[in-house]
Amino acid sequence: MTPGVDAWQPYSPRELADRLAGLPVTWAVAGGWAVDLFLGRVTRDHHDLEMALPASHFGQLTPLFPGWEFHVPVSGKLTPADPVSLAAEFQTWALDPAIGRWRFDVFREPHDGDTWICRRDQRIRRPYAEVVRRTPDGIPFVVPEVVLLFKAKAARDKDEQDLAAVLPELSAGRRAWLDAALALAHPDHPWRARLAHSAER
Repeated sequence: MTPGVDAWQPYSPRELADRLAGLPVTWAVAGGWAVDLFLGRVTRDHHDLEMALPASHFGQLTPLFPGWEFHVPVSGKLTPADPVSLAAEFQTWALDPAIGRWRFDVFREPHDGDTWICRRDQRIRRPYAEVVRRTPDGIPFVVPEVVLLFKAKAARDKDEQDLAAVLPELSAGRRAWLDAALALAHPDHPWRARLAHSAER
């Protein structure tokens, strides 16, 4: 039986990085954990762990987890990963059968070679060399301005927390990139005023 959507026992970013040490493609911790890795401190609880990698390389990840199951959340239902479900959604949850819990969530991202493409607006593109940074101990993470671009759509409480935590630490260049990306994807978003206000301080 497939566990429910709340059956999470996520890896820590360090545990995931250790498991993916043999993965020969670009990948990075995403979501709220990426913000905390950028800041170098844990700012809130995290009930899951998200990672991103170029979509065409997903097939190189699964052999590192023999016996595991991968499911795609399609229309609110977790469906075993197959060509149809993988084409329908960009997320894939990894199930550790030894404990019957979800361990991490894979974001399969559009790309053109080594260039990342925003799945919400293909005009927004950036080299992976700029999208991914590493912690001092080598954990790759998505840079905060890209993380915030995706968080802006729903702007849940945890997304607002992440913005508040990282905004004072964003350089002028990171704020400018985020504002330009929001202008394309979400032109009337209230976060744009927050970015402008922070730049004036």
